[in-house]
Amino acid sequence: MLRLPLSFVFLGLFCLTEGVRSLRATPALADGEALTYRVSWGIFFNAGEIKIGAHNAPPENGQPRLTVTTTTSTRGFARTLYKFDARGDALFDIKNGQLLSNVETSKSESKETKNSILFDYTKRTASYVNEINPTKSTTLEMPPGEPMDLIMSLVQTRAWDLKPGQQRDALVIFDDEFYELTIHAEAYETVHTALGTFNSLLLVPKMEKTPPKGMFKRGSGVKVWISQDGLHLPVKFQVEFKFGAGVASLINYDLPTVAGTSSPAPAPAAKAP
Repeated sequence: MLRLPLSFVFLGLFCLTEGVRSLRATPALADGEALTYRVSWGIFFNAGEIKIGAHNAPPENGQPRLTVTTTTSTRGFARTLYKFDARGDALFDIKNGQLLSNVETSKSESKETKNSILFDYTKRTASYVNEINPTKSTTLEMPPGEPMDLIMSLVQTRAWDLKPGQQRDALVIFDDEFYELTIHAEAYETVHTALGTFNSLLLVPKMEKTPPKGMFKRGSGVKVWISQDGLHLPVKFQVEFKFGAGVASLINYDLPTVAGTSSPAPAPAAKAP
């Protein structure tokens, strides 16, 4: 049945939307900035939608903070086959770009998840709480690096200025596991989206430093294309499976909120140089 492949597609994309630079930096997104993606798989051109939006959070001890909210859901006919909704709320320290905490929820016809994780960079530990199955709650030892979810780690590459043949390491957190990845810049490619045509850099995260696990052990692959213009937007994501690929293409982008206004301004479609 199509329901099983669709479930893997959206769970895989949720892994994407729910990591780390070798050097600290400010978060990859700013207050009011937002990206919307249309998800397709096989004959399902509009199988789902992913939204990523950033907004300032109340400061703590005088330190400015930012919340990045990501929602993922099936749409159209695909939703009649597989109903799936997920949300992630990641809290960042704006000054140094560190991920402070992350809360994730998801719900399908057969499964529901609700967990949170709080990072302690002094002790190098992470407190993981699973509200659906409390017996899985635990304290994790953090490997070297500063964790992010995979999509934010990939979005962070906007500031890396990688060139084909170069690579950088990333520490990714998903659920209660850390993934030590290396992100490879492979080639420049042209990407067509609803916003226009972009000259883009193809990035491929690989699990090379430790034995593969999760989607990497199952033979799945992840790709992201970063536009090579002034915005350096992640214009397309792709999760490859043995039975096909789920593709998320950028269909809308909002610039960061302009000082003195109440709403972000839409960015014009960027063209390939």
